[in-house]
Amino acid sequence: MISVSDALAHLFDLARPLPSEVVPLSQGNGRVLAAPVTARRDQPPFSASAMDGYAVRAAEAAPGAQLIVVGESAAGRRFDGVLAPGQAVRIFTGAPLPGGADRVILQEDVTRAGDLITLGDRLDTGPHIRPAGADFCAGETMEPPRLLRPADIALLAAMNIAELPVTRRPVVAILATGDELVMPGEDPGPDQIIASNSFGLQAMLRDLGAEARLLPIARDTRASLETAFSLADDADLLLTIGGASVGDHDLVGEVAAALGMERSFYKIAMRPGKPLMAGHLTSGATMIGLPGNPVSAMVCGHVFVAPVIRAMLGLGRAPAPRAAAVLAEDLPANGPREHYMRADVQGDRLTAFARQDSSLLTVLARANALLIRPPHDPAREAGQSVDYLPL
Repeated sequence: MISVSDALAHLFDLARPLPSEVVPLSQGNGRVLAAPVTARRDQPPFSASAMDGYAVRAAEAAPGAQLIVVGESAAGRRFDGVLAPGQAVRIFTGAPLPGGADRVILQEDVTRAGDLITLGDRLDTGPHIRPAGADFCAGETMEPPRLLRPADIALLAAMNIAELPVTRRPVVAILATGDELVMPGEDPGPDQIIASNSFGLQAMLRDLGAEARLLPIARDTRASLETAFSLADDADLLLTIGGASVGDHDLVGEVAAALGMERSFYKIAMRPGKPLMAGHLTSGATMIGLPGNPVSAMVCGHVFVAPVIRAMLGLGRAPAPRAAAVLAEDLPANGPREHYMRADVQGDRLTAFARQDSSLLTVLARANALLIRPPHDPAREAGQSVDYLPL
């Protein structure tokens, strides 16, 4: 068995960086920027008013001063003239500042009678102007790699960027194996169960930005597995679920090897998730063989698959990010394997669930954290700080 950190290092070596593609800005959210993009204009592109009021010459902005209103500047419709001494322009938020003006007087500080305004007795310091280029200037860049979120899309739109170079989504094929499995909605036989792992992993992968598709369930025969493997020839990553242990019906490793897989490792010193294997397929894809127990498969998804997807997207080779909390209850000493315990975090306090069997999806569904116990971790008392993976 190898450690979790060693397994991750092997997986990062297997993960192929993916090429880029160009997509419309409207499809950029959740994608990873693959090359620098450059602003094509200043923002704002002109000095603009930050308030509704009157644009004036700052030198004339004195309490009680009277000025003649000579026009109006609104968003999308500027005042074309230049202010002469003694003049003002009615202006609205976001409107271009007229030539000659360098201050905006708030409309609440002005009394107007026809085209004559009188400035109030208590003027603030202003100037209530957004200078041209105050947000960004033409030529400024957004650098990769960057996972694009709604605020980034808004910024790119303001930069006048219509198309984006992004990393291609990883294509992940998910292959559940086992005579005991049927699809949700089918009628299972007396010795069968519903295939659940593949759907949980597909949801996880989609959240990570991958294109995840489910292959037909492979039965516990070499012929069925060979057919299933052939359906993943165009995938960047093949996830198999189950059949990776050493029982008489666990054939995934044998079939993969017969088809030319170069195995990188098998078995991890962790729980749940010990019977994990990985390798490189002749198609060029990475293969990760996940355990069949539902919780084991999902935990391995968080610990191993998610970092591999982020590496493929160009977001770096790093383990899943950890956080820290204090134990709400005592914990006994841990064994020789790194243990990922389902837990609940409320505020800064973490409680590990009493039941940790790797078949219990109800416990996983209630958990919002995986408490990480290092190998041979001694008994812990309530109040001690521990690391966890947020879920």
